[in-house]
Amino acid sequence: MTVGIKFLQHLFLLLILFQLEPRVADSNNIIRCIDEEREALLTFKESLVDESGVLSSWGPEDEKRDCCKWTGVGCSNRTGHVIKLEIQPIDFDSFPLRGTISPALLQLHRLTYLDLSLNNFSGSPIPEFIGSLTKLSYLDLSFAEFEGPIPSHLGNLSALQHLDLSLNHLFSVGNLDWLSHLSSLTYLDLGSNNLSRSTDWLQVVGNLPLLTTLYLYRCHLPPIVPLSLSNLNYSTSLQFLELSENNLTNSIYPLLFNASSNLVLLGLDSNLLRGSIPVAFKHMVSVSFLGLASNEFEGGVPDFFGNMCSLTMLNISDNKLRGHFPELIQNLSRGCTKNSLEILYLSSNEIRGSVPDLGGFSSLKELYLENNRLNGFTNNSIGQMSKLRTLSLNGNSLIGVISEAFFSNLSSLTTLNLADTNLSLEFSNDWIPPFQLNFIHLRSCKMGPHFPKWLQTQNQVKELDISDAGISDTIPDWFWNQTNELFVLNISNNQIQGKLPDLSMRFDTSGSGIDISSNHFEGPIPALPTTATFLNLSKNKFSGTMSIICSMDGDNLLYLDLSSNFLSGRLPDCWMQFDGLGILNLANNNFSGNIPDSIGFLRNILTLSLYNNSLTGELPSSLNNCSQLRVIDLGNNELSGEIPPWIGEGLSKLVVLSMTSNKFHGNMPFQLCRLAYIQVLDLSLNHMSGIIPKCFNNLTAMTQETSSNPTISMDYYFIVGGGTATAFSRYSSSYFDNVLLTWKGHKYRYKNTLGLVKILDLSNNKLGGAFPEEIMDLVGLVALNLSRNHLTGQISPKIGQLKSLDFLDLSKNLFFGGIPASLSQLSDLSVVDLSYNNLSGKIPLGTQLQSFNASVYAGNPELCGLPLPNKCPNEDSASGQGRDDANTPEDEDEDEFITLGFYISLILGFFTGFWGFCSAILVNSSWRRCYFNFLTGVKNWVYVTVAVMIDKLKRRFRN
Repeated sequence: MTVGIKFLQHLFLLLILFQLEPRVADSNNIIRCIDEEREALLTFKESLVDESGVLSSWGPEDEKRDCCKWTGVGCSNRTGHVIKLEIQPIDFDSFPLRGTISPALLQLHRLTYLDLSLNNFSGSPIPEFIGSLTKLSYLDLSFAEFEGPIPSHLGNLSALQHLDLSLNHLFSVGNLDWLSHLSSLTYLDLGSNNLSRSTDWLQVVGNLPLLTTLYLYRCHLPPIVPLSLSNLNYSTSLQFLELSENNLTNSIYPLLFNASSNLVLLGLDSNLLRGSIPVAFKHMVSVSFLGLASNEFEGGVPDFFGNMCSLTMLNISDNKLRGHFPELIQNLSRGCTKNSLEILYLSSNEIRGSVPDLGGFSSLKELYLENNRLNGFTNNSIGQMSKLRTLSLNGNSLIGVISEAFFSNLSSLTTLNLADTNLSLEFSNDWIPPFQLNFIHLRSCKMGPHFPKWLQTQNQVKELDISDAGISDTIPDWFWNQTNELFVLNISNNQIQGKLPDLSMRFDTSGSGIDISSNHFEGPIPALPTTATFLNLSKNKFSGTMSIICSMDGDNLLYLDLSSNFLSGRLPDCWMQFDGLGILNLANNNFSGNIPDSIGFLRNILTLSLYNNSLTGELPSSLNNCSQLRVIDLGNNELSGEIPPWIGEGLSKLVVLSMTSNKFHGNMPFQLCRLAYIQVLDLSLNHMSGIIPKCFNNLTAMTQETSSNPTISMDYYFIVGGGTATAFSRYSSSYFDNVLLTWKGHKYRYKNTLGLVKILDLSNNKLGGAFPEEIMDLVGLVALNLSRNHLTGQISPKIGQLKSLDFLDLSKNLFFGGIPASLSQLSDLSVVDLSYNNLSGKIPLGTQLQSFNASVYAGNPELCGLPLPNKCPNEDSASGQGRDDANTPEDEDEDEFITLGFYISLILGFFTGFWGFCSAILVNSSWRRCYFNFLTGVKNWVYVTVAVMIDKLKRRFRN
């Protein structure tokens, strides 16, 4: 009886336990997932768009019923509850999940780990219900395209230890006091979100008692109030602190030095730290990684860096450090740091001198000395550093010859960057290097004329740049057989010839970039890598059509340049498969026919250049869909029709619009006035008629005298997958827009200064009506060309408002009346043409107008005055023979005390003083600069004064 009661008691307890912790097991006693949780996961799946089949293992079928075996799902081995959900793309080539996050996740009552990073939730806010998953200890929603306020309801997750919301588009609406409820937090990453309104950020995160890792890079952090630094306990916990790209000032120092004892990583790159590097850094006895790059530090490398015995990485590149390299490196080599230092960045400073002996740095693996002022030849001690993996000396004035002996001991080398150093690389034809390089950058090094044979031994290369290397050879077949690992190839600006093989299978790596521009390649365009990101085949001799481009899937392509070849035929009509294309340059070929309608599928395109082809027909209306366009160059074609109004309505971001030398006709649409960002508007050499719209004063960018950037550029980068979503390489570069513009009668290609140019060119049309008064508000104009039209009326007296004007052409119109006096006030004016109008009267005296050749006033027979030979009527009467001095009291008053001797003395005195002063300025450089700046400003005044003086002398001699 007692045994039976005990058995029932045990059975009852087991039933209670099973109620509390349900177990779902099959006949083999294998734990399976809970039915309710499986249904919740399927509901979660239904809310997502899974183009890559990430969740293909999730299904209601019998063979897929065990959700614990589904991809990304983790269950408790004891209870079968779902405790982990980690859903990411299969690899970097895969499409991320899209859609929304279903609140069905609330049914996962035991969920402790949630990672939905690297997906695309299309700008939706982080769902509020996530704040109710109170068991969570790990939450990662980084890089998932969330937008909106940083959710304060996450403060309910009191068990949270790891929180990562980085790389989204989130912003703080106020303070961060919700973080103070997460007392178990050890890891916090809010990087690349906007915390500019969170003035309490320092107090909140500074008082999280267990916090060891804090990443707040690129967060627009507000300025630090000194009082907020009190009562912080960083010194006992924080080990990893990343505050780069926040515009922080020296006020951050008290925080850093309070938290210095346990810091292992400190990132302060890209801030506003000034002055000398503080001595207090030497108290960071545990720091291993120290990033101080891209600040405004001055002086030299402090000697205390040599005694930071834990330091393995030091980055002080891109500052204002000065001094001779041998002295700077000596400060680092005096103590224990020379034994620990593995990575050293001294890039982009003002360090001078030769490369000294670096043999004492026995642990050095990466050395970055690029973009300084080093000179001479590289020290052979570098060649003895057997652990060296990266050597970057590019952008220095190094000279000399590097032979194979230099590399004899560098068996660990994987990255070699000697670009732009003027070094010569001379290797024997049978040299076999001791290394296998991944990254080779040898731009502008002397390597030719033969293609470097030693590259045949390098079969792990990912980036190869041997551009501008003096190579005038063909590419050997063996080279194309070892490009499977290559994702960046740059052999531009050589004289390489021959035909290209089929490249579609030669570059297997996702996101490849190929630049073979400015060579002598010929034949048809070969099949191209389907996954390419960047393709530049310009300035070669390729011929035939470009239809091969349609064989690409085009998903990755950002940049395509086939300009300056001999391509012909019609443009392909397959642009719908190039949705991501940002740059398309097909200029200087012989394409014909219409622009295809599918061009409108390029919804992300920024630059479209079809300049100098034989294209015909009207602009396709689908181009209106390309709303991101900044530069359109359609010049020198045979396009026709009216300029469509939708250019001003749908392409509102345009900075450059060039449609010169076509057959456009009709009125100029007033909708062009909506191009608020336009800086170059060139509609010259067409057949347009009507009047110039009176709303041109709405061209906002032209009403501003300054420009924010001298270039119009696009930054692009290649993401190269390595098999998983988190294993990839990143290669970045920039594209600078360039446009061929007519300037002072000649055509020039503007690139590095295109952003500073503000031009309005409506010349060579049939425009009529009065002089457009509204243009006088475009005070930022550098060039104004209205020549060869039928414009009439008087030149606006307000033309003197265009103080930035350097070029003015109003020739061959029907303007009448006088030249406005305000025109003489334009001191920057270097070219003017008012010829062949009906202008009359005297040319205004000033600093400029008399300095131009008389031809700029030709064809205006009623104009008079200098520099024209015909004098104005009042001047003729005033200088007539037999003049009665009594009838000219003004002249008498003016010259009463001035004699011929005065003029001669004045001229002799001027030249004597002038050459005496020249002797002084030849000795003193600062005087010389000031003098020539002064001379430039007064040269025109001297010209006019001397001309008037000589005229007076002539009259006095006649008298």
